[in-house]
Amino acid sequence: MRAFSAAVTGLGIALLSSTLIPAARAADTVRVRGTVESVDGSSLTVKTREGNSTAIKLNDNWKVTGVVKAALNDIKPGDFVGIASLPKSRGGDGALEVLIFPAAMKGTGEGSYPWDLKPNSTMTNATVSNAVKDVDGRNITVTFHGREKTISVAEDTAVVTFAPAEHGDLKPGMAVFVPSQKAADGTLSTGNVVAGTNGVVPPM
Repeated sequence: MRAFSAAVTGLGIALLSSTLIPAARAADTVRVRGTVESVDGSSLTVKTREGNSTAIKLNDNWKVTGVVKAALNDIKPGDFVGIASLPKSRGGDGALEVLIFPAAMKGTGEGSYPWDLKPNSTMTNATVSNAVKDVDGRNITVTFHGREKTISVAEDTAVVTFAPAEHGDLKPGMAVFVPSQKAADGTLSTGNVVAGTNGVVPPM
């Protein structure tokens, strides 16, 4: 478990660093979402959600981390979460997905940033200060840097957490999320692959 905690801590930094880099370098980061076409040595090919086949170089000592289903009822005050959300027409934000971070990653990348899951979406990484269930689902209030934000989470919203996984777990057809760096020649590389286990699609 210690090795897994270290792995997901490093992964969390990699996942969230793209929201922290200067705007001038934003184009260097590419978040690839799709399914595995092939894994061949140090190369991963992904069929992206846009329908393209994208080759990604796997850096030395690359890691794979699994994503498994969790539940709204698992979220409690004090947990550190990452919530992708969209503004709602009647005000406030509605969650697109919720990631419950392991305790070892609490505080990693804290803040609220633009995200590219959907147009105008935001990723908020923060500590849950209140979680209230009502007839419309659940409203989660999170705090970060002295600020507070309330996000509504519908019952059918994807809720996940990290789990151990190995290189050999990556198989064709498996859903993945790959935060990658784009070189000047256009090639992509990564040190981290997030893989959905048991049919889970990484919702981030």
